[in-house]
Amino acid sequence: MSQPTMHIRPFEVSDTEAVVQLWQATGLTRPWNDPHRDIERKLSVQPELFLVGEAQGRVIATAMTGYDGHRGWVYYLAVDPSRQGVGFGRHILSHAEGLLLELGCPKVNMQVRSGNDAQIERYRRWGYSPDGATGMGKRIIPD
Repeated sequence: MSQPTMHIRPFEVSDTEAVVQLWQATGLTRPWNDPHRDIERKLSVQPELFLVGEAQGRVIATAMTGYDGHRGWVYYLAVDPSRQGVGFGRHILSHAEGLLLELGCPKVNMQVRSGNDAQIERYRRWGYSPDGATGMGKRIIPD
C-alpha cells in the first residue's frame, strides 16, 4: 500500500481549528502563547509564507515561515503524529525553504526548544546545525 501524498498550500482562515489541534497534538503550544493570536499575527505579515500540508482532505502538517530581509525563520513545523516518519516534515520544510530562496533569503534559522533532542537530531539530518547563537526572548504583548 502506498503512502498518500501531501498537497502544500498557504494557510486559510478555515484551517485555524485544525492547525491549533495539530499544534496541541504535537506539543508545540504553551500556556503563555495563544496559538489563535499567533495565527492572527502571522496573517498580518507575509501570510503566503504560512503553509499547511493536506492529505485526504485533512491538515496534517504546518510550517510558519518568515523572512526579515536578513534571514528566514521557521516556526510551528509540525506533522500529525500518526503521519510522522514518512517524509512529510522534510517535504513541507523543503517547500518553505524554496519560497525563502525565491525571496533571496541566504540563511534559515529554526527555533527548537531546549531538551527536544529528537527534533534537534532530525533537523541535523536535514542539514541544520546549532549556529553558536543563543536565542533570547522578551514578551512585550502578553497573550
